[in-house]
Amino acid sequence: MTTANNRTSEHDVDPMFLARWSPRAFTGEVMPHDVLMSLFEAAHWAPSAFNAQPWRFVYARRETADWDRLFEVLIPYNQLWVKNASVLMFIVSDRARRTPGGVPQPLRSHAFDAGAAWAYLALQASRLGWAAHGMAGFDLAKSYEVLGVAEADYQVEAAIAVGRQADPSVLDEAFRAREVPSPRNPVASFAFEGTFKP
Repeated sequence: MTTANNRTSEHDVDPMFLARWSPRAFTGEVMPHDVLMSLFEAAHWAPSAFNAQPWRFVYARRETADWDRLFEVLIPYNQLWVKNASVLMFIVSDRARRTPGGVPQPLRSHAFDAGAAWAYLALQASRLGWAAHGMAGFDLAKSYEVLGVAEADYQVEAAIAVGRQADPSVLDEAFRAREVPSPRNPVASFAFEGTFKP
């Protein structure tokens, strides 16, 4: 067993997995460029089928015109707390495997691979003392237009708010009680030897 961040695992794992969580309270401070690039550096080392690396990130720093455009894609519920993040990004996956001079081939694992890149980014943020909070609460149709993404070729997967964690008091009352690391289901509820169990 491992203990970190008031969480305890059933089996031994590196404490970084328990330390990472998704807070909503952020300080709003500027994220240094080298820190942001470090997050993308971690993401690009994620595993992917055929080494296709189908993930793309579209991001904006707060207090910029790009921030306002991307921020408007979020649902109002998420805007209430994302307003204090340092960086807002969207992860997009390429639906096809593209080789120089070749015909694009459907890539069934594009979303799976993008998820791996997001996980690496989130772990790197945590290791550097920052936090990344992924979310599905945004206007999907609007995201394609605002991000300039061709829906036939790419899939907008999720939005991600990144920032330095702040005291929960910066949040509206409705969010404060939820500002704790969440538990997880037991391993036996999702890992099955030999046969799937619904």
